[in-house]
Amino acid sequence: MRQPPDRTERRRLTHVSRGGRPRMVDVSEKPMTARRAVAEAFVTLEQETLTAIIDGQTTKGDVLTVAEMAGVMGAKKTSELIPLCHPIALTDIVVEITPERAGPGVRIRATAATVGQTGVEMEALTAASVAALTVYDMVKGVDRSAAIRDVRLLEKSGGKSGEWRRPADGAAPPSRAPQKQSSFRKRPDR
Repeated sequence: MRQPPDRTERRRLTHVSRGGRPRMVDVSEKPMTARRAVAEAFVTLEQETLTAIIDGQTTKGDVLTVAEMAGVMGAKKTSELIPLCHPIALTDIVVEITPERAGPGVRIRATAATVGQTGVEMEALTAASVAALTVYDMVKGVDRSAAIRDVRLLEKSGGKSGEWRRPADGAAPPSRAPQKQSSFRKRPDR
């Protein structure tokens, strides 16, 4: 029986060879399993911009529909954008964008699924990211302060590692308030 790898081996980055070179992970020995991943992003907007999006009054058209479609298209192109991602036959991709007046902004949620030998986390993250970039592109002419925040994986299932969920942090939607200062000290001249 094969012994489990020691800690050093378990923590090794999978996309880097022992010699330090980039490599695509060999998934040929992995079983085909149903896999699903959910990711999100948040785009902060001025209240007036959010109202224009909700009311369909933007100069570039229906921001939410265009961004949702762009997210779907982005998920399908993930392996062309991220060099070491496997091309995956997606069985489902759903991108939903919800306006949030309290943000103010829009929350983007992308769910990707497949039956395969590798996960769909990158496809869900790409879908959320491309949808967020599309929202930004469509409003940048009227809202220079628009910002993409909190692109993150929320959950995944399937494969050897099973299920994972991001712990609920109970935090409010992202705000325009300054982020918590890092542990690095600022230089006195800045």
